[in-house]
Amino acid sequence: MAKESMKARERKRERLVAKYAKKRAELKAQGDFEALQKLPKNASPVRLHNRCKLTGRPKGYMRQFGISRINFREMANNGLIPGVTKASW
Repeated sequence: MAKESMKARERKRERLVAKYAKKRAELKAQGDFEALQKLPKNASPVRLHNRCKLTGRPKGYMRQFGISRINFREMANNGLIPGVTKASW
């Protein structure tokens, strides 16, 4: 499980990206790269990293579900994810 500070930092970055998204788009369209550089570093969407919503695990993230592969497997085996069944042939 990830530290709470790491999860909080990622949430803070998400808020900053959302806050400056419109301004970044306008500055890019104008080609004003000096003004773009003056925006906060964490306002760039490139700095975001996908993390599991339950544990904060940074690796093995499944975009479609927003959780890590480990949590996905546990939830699928317990029948908590609708439409997902274990393959058997």
